[in-house]
Amino acid sequence: MESDKGVLLKTLEELKDEEFKKFKWSLHEAIPQNQREKADYVDTVDKIIQTFSHQSVEKVKEVLKNINRNDLVEKLSSTSTGAQGKMNTNTSSKYDNITCKVKIPSGSPAVYQLKPKKENIGTLTRMTLGEKNPNKMNKTILLIGETGAGKSTLINSLVNYAMGVEWEDDVWFKIVEEDERSQLESQTSDVIVYQIFGFEAKTLPYSLTIIDTPGYGDTTGIEHDLNIMERLIDLFRSEDGVHEINAVGLVMKAGVNRLTDRQRYIFDSVISLFGKDMEKNIVALITHSDGITPKNALLALEAAEIKCAKNEKNQPVHFLFNNRQDVDRTENAEFLKHADTISMKGMSQFTNFLVKTEPQRLEKTVNVLNGRISLTACIQNLQERIELIDLKQTEIRQTQDGLKMYEQEMKNNEKFTIEVDEVYKVTEIIKGGMRKLVFYKGAVCCTVCEENCHYPGCTMAWDPEHCEVMKGGRCTSCTGKCPASNHVKGEWKYVNKTRRVKKTLEDVKEKYEKNKEENKKQESILEILQKEKETLEANKTSLLDEAYHHVVKLEENALNVVSLSTYVHLDFLIEEMKKKHDTEKVNHLKQMAGRKYEGFQAGLRYMYNAISQMFKRKEND
Repeated sequence: MESDKGVLLKTLEELKDEEFKKFKWSLHEAIPQNQREKADYVDTVDKIIQTFSHQSVEKVKEVLKNINRNDLVEKLSSTSTGAQGKMNTNTSSKYDNITCKVKIPSGSPAVYQLKPKKENIGTLTRMTLGEKNPNKMNKTILLIGETGAGKSTLINSLVNYAMGVEWEDDVWFKIVEEDERSQLESQTSDVIVYQIFGFEAKTLPYSLTIIDTPGYGDTTGIEHDLNIMERLIDLFRSEDGVHEINAVGLVMKAGVNRLTDRQRYIFDSVISLFGKDMEKNIVALITHSDGITPKNALLALEAAEIKCAKNEKNQPVHFLFNNRQDVDRTENAEFLKHADTISMKGMSQFTNFLVKTEPQRLEKTVNVLNGRISLTACIQNLQERIELIDLKQTEIRQTQDGLKMYEQEMKNNEKFTIEVDEVYKVTEIIKGGMRKLVFYKGAVCCTVCEENCHYPGCTMAWDPEHCEVMKGGRCTSCTGKCPASNHVKGEWKYVNKTRRVKKTLEDVKEKYEKNKEENKKQESILEILQKEKETLEANKTSLLDEAYHHVVKLEENALNVVSLSTYVHLDFLIEEMKKKHDTEKVNHLKQMAGRKYEGFQAGLRYMYNAISQMFKRKEND
């Protein structure tokens, strides 16, 4: 140990001051940022050996190459006494080839933090360990569950199992960095994709892709949850994203005897993304298990009517895991060995399930998503147009009332003015922009109809032609169903406004008679205004029918058609159809909503509580 330390120390002492500074700043894994400036040669070498153990010499060579001191690399290669071979790291030699790891101070087992390649695409993070072999199979798992259910440990367990780690190796690897995870949850990442390549010859005949949704359903707020859903949708639809899923894992603790409002909200909202064929791929991953069948947890899933695969006993398909693999084994080794046996059995059963179960291609899911996106855009556009209709009708009523007050003056052609709330439109800047040439968040607007055809939620299309609301080159959202060429995508949107203005009779006639045919101009201005109101009402009815048929079509292929995010739209449609006295459609919509009424109530309670907490935090700030 001392000789290796001496070799490294002599090597670093040959660096100039500026070079040594660059060297230290390249060692962000070993030396905390607040210690780099003051660290001398001895401190730096100690940190290197403590962090990189038997890989210390190789790490120093790597950094020296980065600062263009290849002469020292050669010198170190010829004089090294072999730090790699002499250091006792408490890890089996079969993991020596894993260089992207950092030792965490620990006892037994020796714990290492893996350092996968990290790529950020907007608020989606991809963590890749190893190199992908396109000729090898890959299995993809989506994990969902509330914070604290044990997802982090489960992800680490999956990685260790894929790497072939056994109890006797007395080693444990972590791919989830708790400090970083906390930072990711609060600042940058909505979805994390872990890709585990290069271990296909160990335990599993395939590589793993694990999708995690950190912070979903926690106290961050509803807006953060919607961002996560948006990122999942982007991931499923992007060219280099995820196109099939082998399993959706509902992560929950063994001790659960009923699903909380938050759990129901999390499970329902994510499951609602998928087509009906996904049901047989949805399984329960039970953490903190003692190995006994978690009857209460399974009954809780059934009581909540969570869609999932069923076994021969008609129970939810489930797998058991214990979460104590990295606990110090100095004491209670026998108990911890039993806990490890539970997890290894669960891993074996779950990974066999991945082999036997057909993966679900996400074409239908993408169709569901695109349908829901179109539905949301359609109803959003509809609501804005109905709002505009209501504002116009108010303006017409005010105009009618004003003219009736001056009927005698109108007959005598005398001048007078009335006050009305005139409707107009403006454009407003929205938050948007491009993300790594993959996503483009903005609004698709029709410049002819002056309407927002897709906002919010337009993230994939770089131009209007490729937006989800376009079919056959024409828009399905705007009033005129205009061609894509009449649309723009940008970081602005249209907004309906009103302003109080004074108008003369001539102003009113100019506004409402200018588009009338010559033979209809003989009608009184009050008759013209009344017919304008009736036309607007007919347009409103047509728009409601269009939205209704869109919802019915979506029901045909969705696993859980009425997601929490679309419940508000359903509620809106029901209320509007009631005003039209369309009993048949009202009843159909109520049936759709009623199928998951309890789930909605739980979700809405969670959302209400989350929003209340958000306002409390703002009041305290």
